[in-house]
Amino acid sequence: MGLFSKNKTETAQAAPVNETPKTPVNNAPAAAATPAAAQQAPKAPVNAAPAPQAPKAPVNAAPAPNAAPAPQVDQKTAQELKLFAEKCEKIFTEIKKDMIGQTEVVQSTIIAIIAGGNVLLEGAPGLGKTRLVRSLGNVFDLPFSRIQFTPDLMPADVTGTNIITKDENGNSKFEFQKGPIFSNIVLADEINRATPKTQAALLEAMQEHKVTVMGVSRKLDEPFFVLATQNPIEQDGTYPLPEAQMDRFMFKILVPNPSAAELAQIVTMTQKTMEETAKAACNGEELLRMRAVAKTIPIASDVLEYAMVMVASTHAGSEIATDTAKRYIRDGASPRAAQALITAAKVRALIKGRYNVSYEDINTLAIPVLRHRIKLGFEAVTSKLNADDVVRAHLADLNNVNKNSIINKKK
Repeated sequence: MGLFSKNKTETAQAAPVNETPKTPVNNAPAAAATPAAAQQAPKAPVNAAPAPQAPKAPVNAAPAPNAAPAPQVDQKTAQELKLFAEKCEKIFTEIKKDMIGQTEVVQSTIIAIIAGGNVLLEGAPGLGKTRLVRSLGNVFDLPFSRIQFTPDLMPADVTGTNIITKDENGNSKFEFQKGPIFSNIVLADEINRATPKTQAALLEAMQEHKVTVMGVSRKLDEPFFVLATQNPIEQDGTYPLPEAQMDRFMFKILVPNPSAAELAQIVTMTQKTMEETAKAACNGEELLRMRAVAKTIPIASDVLEYAMVMVASTHAGSEIATDTAKRYIRDGASPRAAQALITAAKVRALIKGRYNVSYEDINTLAIPVLRHRIKLGFEAVTSKLNADDVVRAHLADLNNVNKNSIINKKK
């Protein structure tokens, strides 16, 4: 029995009048009957069937993603939502000029940028990771800088440093020379090739959006994003990112290889020009406004609870840990995972044309949010399961879905 008795993407059906509803695992109280129904029938025992006058669905049954009507919005909010949708359409249209395929990669990256998160792109060389980031700089009309991480790169090469200069009187003085981190969109190319000391130079900037050099803190201009890339194939001479830095990425996105048809389009496009052709579709001020609008999106208490249980149950020692977590996960996700899940789900809901967060939003974003935040145990490694397999099995446990096809395919 899963923590949630039905798949969150299925439509919830009201319980038949003479059927006894299942007792929820978390012993949550059943929803109260209407006053009229309460007068016609006494309160039923816990395991008794509901009164005919007030049939109720099981507490843990999930409504369909779009089953509940969207909340009523005023004219001003409706106008903001319309502008949000128009901007998103323009953004995706411009990105398609430079990117062939990679629909999920582009959409996830756009969601993270609007939500204000950092993104780690992982894929083999030549898949367009750097091209995507450069195109985003053009589309959002924001200052863009690229840092090529190498083993000899120093923290001062990223953050900047104090240099000695001469004033008008010929006296020496210290002057701060800003590094490439002082930009709105920062591409950290092949981030895992730099030493941990240099990687750590990004921690403060990614989380607090400021840089401290020689005791002086300087705020970074908003909006600020770090879009990092790494190559999972060649590991010689690389340094795995520390847990503190991995946790600061909202998403870890895996970039797949293109299909034969997509490859033909890529070759045809690059024969004409290697330059990005995307035009500006949104500026920094508009992007910040879109982020503020997304934060106003309501989320039902049941959906919020589902997301929180999803994250909390990744810890094997938790009272609500799933069987998958107990068996395959050594370390679960941090609270940042819950924050990222809800923030990104609100943006995705608006992109999909809804003014409310659905279970589908939560389930879809679970893998890019959790894949880099959980640490696999010995049994997962010996079973040849990767993080995505374990997250899918974890979701299956939550929704009481058969996970054998997920686990057994690697054996």
